[in-house]
Amino acid sequence: MSLKTSDLVNLNKEDLTQKIIELKQELAKERATIASGTRSENPGKIRKLRRDIARMLTALNTKKENKNARN
Repeated sequence: MSLKTSDLVNLNKEDLTQKIIELKQELAKERATIASGTRSENPGKIRKLRRDIARMLTALNTKKENKNARN
């Protein structure tokens, strides 16, 4: 589900927030799977999820800063 930064800029704040929540839930599931002792199908998935969440948070904060700069 990796989105490019240019795609994230075009999303509104509500969509970004919803996608962040979805990714955090997916990350929690992956961590629970590993904690239960089973192997993950894709070992790099946690890293990818964390980076996607960070990318979305950055886009969200940038939108907030731009809004504050205009006022």
